Amino acid sequence: MVLPLPVELAVLGGWLLALAALGVVVVLLARTAALGRRLSALEQHRPAGDADLAALRAEVAQTLKHVAVVRYDAFADMGGRLSFSAAVVDDSGDGLVLSSIHARGESRTYAKGVVAGASDATLTPEEQQALAAARTGKDPS
Repeated sequence: MVLPLPVELAVLGGWLLALAALGVVVVLLARTAALGRRLSALEQHRPAGDADLAALRAEVAQTLKHVAVVRYDAFADMGGRLSFSAAVVDDSGDGLVLSSIHARGESRTYAKGVVAGASDATLTPEEQQALAAARTGKDPS
């Protein structure tokens, strides 16, 4: 027999999942910054050959460094813009869109893959807005 979780535990679980997803984004951004510093150091000292620099530039282009977050109210009876969609993509538009939908009794988190700026899964208007903002670098508001 499966007993339902109390509403507070279900909401807490959703928030923990959303926080874990945002933690992944922070780690990826830190890795991107480290690669950028490494590339700058190589360009200044030029001990590496042109092939090494080209390989490093290609690696930097594939890092998930373009990020945008759109906050919104998913339901009319909920305020505070607690729901969000976050897009994290590389220079080619490959990456993912994370969405967390907050309701009174629960919170749900979704992840959708993105290849070349498009997803196999249907993107909500908020997810499309976050993806467009991440790809263009413009403020999503």
